[in-house]
Amino acid sequence: MLRIVLDGARDIPKEWQAEYDVHVIPINIHFENKIFQQGIELSNDDFYHIAESSGVIPKTSLPTPQQFVDINNRIAHIIDTSLFLNGTSKLSGTYNSAVLAAQELKNIIIIIPFNSGLGSAALGFMCKEACQLVKVGASLQAVIKRLEVIHNITNIILTLYKLEYARRSRRVNALSAVLAAVVKIKPVIILKDGALDMGERVRTPQPANIRVLEIIYKQVGARLINIAVVHLQSLDAAKDLLRKIRETFHVNEVILSDLSIGIAASLGPGTIGIVACAVS
Repeated sequence: MLRIVLDGARDIPKEWQAEYDVHVIPINIHFENKIFQQGIELSNDDFYHIAESSGVIPKTSLPTPQQFVDINNRIAHIIDTSLFLNGTSKLSGTYNSAVLAAQELKNIIIIIPFNSGLGSAALGFMCKEACQLVKVGASLQAVIKRLEVIHNITNIILTLYKLEYARRSRRVNALSAVLAAVVKIKPVIILKDGALDMGERVRTPQPANIRVLEIIYKQVGARLINIAVVHLQSLDAAKDLLRKIRETFHVNEVILSDLSIGIAASLGPGTIGIVACAVS
């Protein structure tokens, strides 16, 4: 039996996670000599409360190989294969931890690490389709083939509000040079080849969000799409963007989600983005 396990960099509706009984490998959050597990011991709101009240952005670290071993040991009695959907190996070492755990547990359970090259709600859409395929009896090879297709037809674009998080995390290519020259910009960030790249620079949040819509539309046009609006403490702006999406795109399924802490720690509150996956 095959079970899907998700990277902590995922954004997936709670009802999907419950319906498909999906396990998540949480990232670790470090603050004042304490370590918290994402979503278990520390919520998104807790994370931002700590960051804003203390003036210190908590650091994050990837799950250890032992965490992979522990969770797969817990489910090994009901399954024989675990397909781990990783975000992007260019931004996290989680994939390597999964590979090490696969070696350690090879006589107990088969762990298949899959490097999606994506993240956020893209992992949510991947997870749902993978679980649906497993439910109807699809082979592991068929599931992986479909995930590879989703990778090729997915676009992720974000705009940032507080640039301090991105500057400290160094996760966005070419951002430091831009920040040194311009202060009041709202960068448009594109996930390209598994890395976050500076796309464009605009002056205010609202035009930046509109520009994100324009870029996504250029990519997907009138095709039927699954789409997610993801945000960090920007619910009203995210809802407004969602309304514009319904007016603009040919939508199959749409979700609104908080960004996971793993991404939050790198990009900061005020971040809003779109994850669009064409339905093929």
